[in-house]
Formats: sequence, C-alpha cells, structure tokens
Amino acid sequence: MTTLVNPTSRALALPGGAVPGGDWALAAVVTVLHRLTTQETVCVDSLRGVLRLDLSDDPSAADLVARIATARPDDGAAPDLTYRVGDVDGGWDDEAATPVLRATADGVHLTGAEGRLGALAGRALAEISARPGRRLSSVDLADADAVSWVTAFGSRGSARPEARPVHALVAEQARLAPDAVAVAAGESTLTYRELEAAADAEAARLVAAGVRPGDVVGVLGVRSAALIAGLLGVLKAGGAYLALDIEAPAPRVAALLADAGVTVALADETLRDRLPGTVRAFVLGENVDAAPEGWRPVEVTAGELAYVSYTSGSTGTPKGVAVPHRAVVRLVGPGEWAEFRATDVFLQLAPVAFDASTLEIWAPLTNGGRLAVFPAGPVSTDKLATFLAEQSVTVAWFTAGLFHQLVAARTSAFAGLRHVLAGGDVIKADAVRKLLKAHPGLTFTNGYGPTENTTFTACWTSTDGPAGGSVPIGRPITGTRVLVLDADLQLVPIGVPGQLYAGGAGLARGYLNRPGATAAAFVPSPLPTRPGERIYATGDLVRWLPDGTLDFLGRADHQVKVNGYRVEPGEVEAAIVADERVRDAVVVTQPDAAGGKRLLAYVTPADAADELAGLRDGLRDRLPAYLVPFAVIPVEELPLNRNGKVDRAALPSADRLPRDVGGEYVAPATSTERYLSRLWGDVLGIEPIGVEDDFFELGGHSLMAGELITRLQDELSVELSAQTLYLRPTIAELAETVEQA
Repeated sequence: MTTLVNPTSRALALPGGAVPGGDWALAAVVTVLHRLTTQETVCVDSLRGVLRLDLSDDPSAADLVARIATARPDDGAAPDLTYRVGDVDGGWDDEAATPVLRATADGVHLTGAEGRLGALAGRALAEISARPGRRLSSVDLADADAVSWVTAFGSRGSARPEARPVHALVAEQARLAPDAVAVAAGESTLTYRELEAAADAEAARLVAAGVRPGDVVGVLGVRSAALIAGLLGVLKAGGAYLALDIEAPAPRVAALLADAGVTVALADETLRDRLPGTVRAFVLGENVDAAPEGWRPVEVTAGELAYVSYTSGSTGTPKGVAVPHRAVVRLVGPGEWAEFRATDVFLQLAPVAFDASTLEIWAPLTNGGRLAVFPAGPVSTDKLATFLAEQSVTVAWFTAGLFHQLVAARTSAFAGLRHVLAGGDVIKADAVRKLLKAHPGLTFTNGYGPTENTTFTACWTSTDGPAGGSVPIGRPITGTRVLVLDADLQLVPIGVPGQLYAGGAGLARGYLNRPGATAAAFVPSPLPTRPGERIYATGDLVRWLPDGTLDFLGRADHQVKVNGYRVEPGEVEAAIVADERVRDAVVVTQPDAAGGKRLLAYVTPADAADELAGLRDGLRDRLPAYLVPFAVIPVEELPLNRNGKVDRAALPSADRLPRDVGGEYVAPATSTERYLSRLWGDVLGIEPIGVEDDFFELGGHSLMAGELITRLQDELSVELSAQTLYLRPTIAELAETVEQA
C-alpha cells in the first residue's frame, strides 16, 4: 500500500489556471498516483480525512469518483509521512528541485503543480471528465511529446546490413584467420579451420540422416568443444538447434522433442540414453567422417530458423521460441552498447539451453574471437576466478546472482576483464559501484531482454557506477525498437510505468507450432514503421527516465527469474495441482542468501490431514531443477482479494522453512556440527537441519554453496576447496573436514 495525497484545497492548480476540484480533481490525482506507483491500494489525505481506496479491480473513473464520494475516513490508514515521490532523481519533475509530493507533519501535499505531476493530473482530469467509463489503467496520460520521445529514444540504429546466416559469418572469420584459436575447452582446442571442418562433418551426416532446411535438431550435451561444433553443424545443415537442459528429467526431454517435431538429435555418449526411442541419436564429435570433398553448407536465408528455445508456460505447457538467424546477427553485430573484437576471449558458462548462451557462443565466433568454455560441472567463485585468469578472459556474462557473489567475495576475479555483462534479474547498484571502483576503466553492461527478442532488448553500458539506487536497463540495442504502452496500447509519458513492447530485427518468428499463443504475444504495433510490423509484449513494467533510459520496475504479471531462468509460476502450479492430493497451489519467489531468488509453493491439501510428503520428490521427476520449489508450505486456504484472486501479499511469512527431506532427523552432537547447523540454517533458511541431511537435497545450489564456503573460510579462518561441499555434502562429513582444517 502506498500512502499519497491530493491537495488540501478543493481546487487543483493546473497549467492554464485553476480547475474546479472536488471529487473529480481528487480522482484525477489518485489516477496519476495509482499509475505512477502501480499500487492497488492508495490512501489519500482529503478534507474528509484519510481515505483508503482499493483499486485492485481497475475501476472506471466514474466508479472511482463514486467511491470517493461515499468513502468514510479510515483512522487506521494514516499517511506514511516518510514517503516521497517525484524528486528530481526519480524523474517525475524535471522543473522543480523539490519533491512534487512533500510529507509534512499534517499530511502529504502536492507542490510544484505547474511541473510534471501537475501536467499529468491536468491530462488525467481532462480524460476522465470526457470519458468517465474508461478504466484507470486505460486513461490516456500521454501528449504529443510522447511520440517525439519514441522517435528520439525508442529505437537505435539498424542491424548488420548483410543478411547472412550465422554460420556464414563464422566461415568468414575462418577465411580471415584459419589458424586462430576459435574454441578452447580443457584439453580440446579448435582453430577456426578445425572448427569449420568438424562442423562440416556434423552437418554432412545430419543431411545424410534426412535433416532438411527448417528442421529442428535436438542437442543434449555438456559444455565442450564438440558441443560448439555440433551447434554450428546443425546450422550448416540448414537446421535449427534445440539445446536441451542436461538436468531435465527424461519425460520433459521427450515432451519437448515431440513438441518440436525432432526426429534427429546429437548427444554426449553418457546422455544418449536420456533421448526417447523415437529420435535417431548421434554422438557429438564421435564416429564422424569428414565431409565429402566439395561439400557445401546448405543454403538458407537470414530469415530461416537458427534455434528454438523453450520457455516456461503459464498453462503448464512450455512454448518453443523460434529465433531466426537475423535475430542472432543483430545481437552479436557491432553496436553502441558493446564492441566485440577479434582479440577478445569470451567466457562460455551458461547452459546452452539458456538463451544467454546465444551471446556467449556467437559473439566471439562471428567476430573472430576465442571462446573459452568453462569445464562441465558445478560452478564456484574460486574455480571461476581461476579459470578467468588462466584463460585470459576479456568479456564475460554472469547471471545476477553469480555476479553479486563474485563482487562480494572475489572482486579480484574481474582484474583481467575489459567488459563485464550481467543480467537475468535485477542488478544491485551498490555491486556495480563496488566493481567499477575496484577496476577503473572496466566497462559494465546491465543486459535486459526476453527470449522472444533474442537475449538482449535494452542495455545500460557504462564505465561509471549508477548514480541512483537502481541500475537502469538502458536503451534499446542496435536494430531494436521499444514502446512503453498502457493497457490500451497507448504511449505513456516519461515517468509513468507501462508495459514494455519490443520489436525490430531481434524479434523471434513466434512460438513454434502455436499460432494462437504467437498472435496473443506478438501484436500489431500501434505505431508501425513498416506495414505489418509486430511487437512482443514482454509483460515487464518499465518507465522512461528523463535521460532517455529505461528503468525496470518488475513483472506486469507474476513471471519471475530464478537463477537466470525465466519462470512462469503457473507452469509449476499446474504440475503441483496435477497431484491428486492437492486442491490448490500458488507459487511465489523469495530472496535467498546468495542474492538470488527461490520458489516457494503454498499448497492447500485435498485432505487437511495430509502433510503432502514426497510432493517435491515427485516434481523432480517431471520438472527441471530450477522449476522445483525450494519448499512446499501447506495452508488451509489461499487468501483472496476482493476480485477473488490470490492475495500473494497476505500469504504467511516463510523466513525459516521446515525440513523437507527423506530420512530420519539426526541432531548435531558436537560444537562444530551445531555451528554448521546454524550456518546452514542461515544460508538455506531451513530448520531444523540434521547432520545426515544433504545440502543439495535441502535445496542448496552452486551459488549458495559458494556463499557457505566463503563464510566458513572467513569465520573460521580455514582454507577449504570450492569442491568441498560437493564431495562432503552433509554436516557430519563437512564437520570432519573443518576440524581437520
């Protein structure tokens, strides 16, 4: 709830003179404040006292006026006298040096009515007076300046002029420098000449197996040089690759392959049995004859598919995002936000099923750089820091959680880098400032974008830390157009939150084999630059700042990012409700100790006496690890708001969750075990924790493991390997190691 206020006068001073105020003027101010803050409950300090107005049902302007007229003062809704909106840094008022809403001892008052807020209120008053039936979310607050703003800041440049597929750009680099190292992965090193030969061989056998232009080829493998050659081979065969999560359960792998119509796949030898019998599988990099003499890659246009990436679906059914070559080329080509050089060494760390790998893999290979492939297996800050130094990495992308952990624990790890990119979730401003202070001259990019617009839509790139409390997501990258629109696809003015819509050369073709879902998400542009132009509704709330950058505010729906993966809680909820013991469920996120987020499931059992034992274990068989909730919390009923929707804010607090693993609880017996139990409780947010409980079965992951090892080293002054927790994942085992150290 946000406590805000209208002027204490019955007349609101607006540009052009005083306008009769009353309940309509108050409704105009409430409308603007509601739209500025996106809060569903607004308290206003009026002449009749403090009024609490519930706007969760998105009422019409006429309904709001009626509510104001009949509202009774609520003594329990006193204004928050510390709340401020609209100072210059916040971007609401570019004319006054004082807040447009000022908290005082006797209430909150509107000041600087001739400034930004006054102009918005005047616009809202004119709109609701002329169209009283219009809902608050659709009140048009934009003026002529909003269109010129889009022209100035809503798009940036054009993509690479050459309309060539990705593999053609890699081949060009191979012609320019055939003996330069293209891929380094442990003991395996491929020059550009060798990479081309290996990819040609893979492509030739895929074509011989029946792969035709536009076909989707499954790829299941750990990070390796053979995997990179395999991906390039799929493109040379004219196909599109579908990279699969190596940790996904076999039923999910089979479902995705079937949905994409995959009949041929490449896989590591050790993962081959994870593929269904309906798919003809070849082992990556093994038993591959050289391509026949004179063999040439299959000709495709830049509009053909390059890859398919599955995202979480709100109905419980994932959707395959179909990304063409031109979209990848627009991402990795030259632009104002980044420069990729032939001298660069680019870290490849992201799972290939994660769309960040698009940037990691193809940015260096299409620009003549070297790809440094991080070894397969778990990631720790120590291991990563060593790898960055040994490989002389110059450009690296990190998930928000890993970035925050590296900055906190190993700032020295960034010493050799010239450009650091981070994203996948909200980046902390203090972490960026700390990094750039420690490494002057380093370039940092906060990269934002949905899979549907090919990894990055907008980027904030700087060698100086952000001035405010948040890191902007910047401006659209080269070849991209963005619009910030309200519920009726109308432009919103500077400072007013709206949904971000993205278009341009990076746009996906839609969802594979799902025309209905494609039409719903890829909509006609209200301001087309060419006939038939479509834009993607990201579902993210943003606002324009006065300097022409975008400020990210959160999701318009409940979609979230967990460990860099985009998660639709509805998919997880659908999987939970499929259990016959469950009547209803809602999934929310909660911050974890590593600076990331974790999923919590609040579940209403069909039988009140059922404790839902084993529910999480069942989910592990059907969902990838990042979709399995950290904890399942039984509740008698899910709280609802006045619209009958689940009121997530009213769900019970869950700072410490009950132990939810199999096996008997064994209490700690020694001082070291008791210390470790308390430490694990802090990091995991679980109690009690037994000495035989496995850290990873409790819900721990690699970032949490790094946090725990770092704290152990700092608090006990012991030296522990980054692999310690993977080798000794119980308190009993770890206590022995700590005592020996």
